[in-house]
Amino acid sequence: MNPETPLDVLINLTQDKLDEAGRALAELGTQRREAQGQLTTLDGYRNDYTLRLQNTTESGVTASNYHNFRHFIATLDEAISQQNRILAQIDTRIVAGRQQWRDEKRRLSSYETLKSRQLNQLQAREQRREQRASDEAAASLYRRLRQPH
Repeated sequence: MNPETPLDVLINLTQDKLDEAGRALAELGTQRREAQGQLTTLDGYRNDYTLRLQNTTESGVTASNYHNFRHFIATLDEAISQQNRILAQIDTRIVAGRQQWRDEKRRLSSYETLKSRQLNQLQAREQRREQRASDEAAASLYRRLRQPH
């Protein structure tokens, strides 16, 4: 087994970072879907209560009940606004996470290219060494065959 080179260590570390960046990005995607689901639920509640307020207003409503409806809808509006801010923060983190993943992928690709070049150079040196050894053996054999006995 060949010993691990410093380049192999870099490749392994970068692969680990790439994997971690991928996991973090997947987690952000899950958080975004959950936050979007919560926003959809809040929007649904707001629409439902707005419709209830409208129906109640048409059939007559006390000032107290009207105030309670409006207060609850205002609370939902604030929750929706907060959820939109959370989504925006997650989106910002997703953009940064994608960039991190791309950076790690590019770094890994660079290291792998260097490793490939290194292996190609090593193979070329080994082929030259084998060719020299073969040439020397052939020359030696030729000299022995040409010598008078």
